[in-house]
Amino acid sequence: MSKWDDIYCNLCENILNNGMEVENRTGINTIKIPSAHFQLDVGKEFPILTTKQLFIRQAVLEMLWIYQAQSNDVRWLQERNVHIWDKWEINEQGDWLDDKTGKVLKHFDPSFAHTIGTAYGYIVKEFHLIDKLIDSLKNDVNDRRRVVSLWQDQYLDTAVLPSCVWSSEWDVTDGTLNVWVHQRSCDTALGLPFNVTQYAVLMKMIAQVTNLKVGTLDWSIKDAHIYVNQVEGIKEQLHRYHTMEPLEAPELWLNPNIKDFYDFDSSKECKDCKLINYKHMGKITFPLAQ
Repeated sequence: MSKWDDIYCNLCENILNNGMEVENRTGINTIKIPSAHFQLDVGKEFPILTTKQLFIRQAVLEMLWIYQAQSNDVRWLQERNVHIWDKWEINEQGDWLDDKTGKVLKHFDPSFAHTIGTAYGYIVKEFHLIDKLIDSLKNDVNDRRRVVSLWQDQYLDTAVLPSCVWSSEWDVTDGTLNVWVHQRSCDTALGLPFNVTQYAVLMKMIAQVTNLKVGTLDWSIKDAHIYVNQVEGIKEQLHRYHTMEPLEAPELWLNPNIKDFYDFDSSKECKDCKLINYKHMGKITFPLAQ
């Protein structure tokens, strides 16, 4: 069994066994624990779940939308058949709508139409976050100030959803790149598997273009939760974990000819990033809370 499956399934069991059911802004209760932390050695094993199928193309393209395209335009994703952010897209009147009732949840200037407002990629572009990170990794190996923060107070009111994975810290020790990621709120069933795989890919891409080895990915969570309408799906995944033949983690292939982060293919094919020998136990569908 992959190390990531062990960590993930143990976290889910902890939430179900020891968590508290609480209300939240979505109207769908969650079972939560206040915090969690884990570490993965990405240099030794690529973290992608085998106890359920994860779609690597969608995960990588969402990450590239944020950090390479530095875009907040949902149409960029839709053109690539990625629909993760459809429920948060601002319409042409400047309204963010409840996808079930049509109620206006928040109004924006119409100039933000088809975007998620001033969040994620918008912040990366506004503050040149990736350019500064890569420059530091290439030119100041002992820098201790490599904090990539997507949480900028002056831009929160004009964001549809303030960044959940909001910060990362990047360290180089003995030629090895290590990253610590902070998540303020964690949809453990849907968001966390995507997020961990995305940052592992980002980490390997950045290491490749800065001539560094890949090391550890630490992950800290505040409010790790499972929505009550996701519990049966998580129980199915845990049943697989405990009863089915364990599967090994796959390898991640990145095009070795890419030397510039902005050259990794971000087309619909995402051809510079592939999984080798990915075996999984099948898809599990979870409802998405808006």
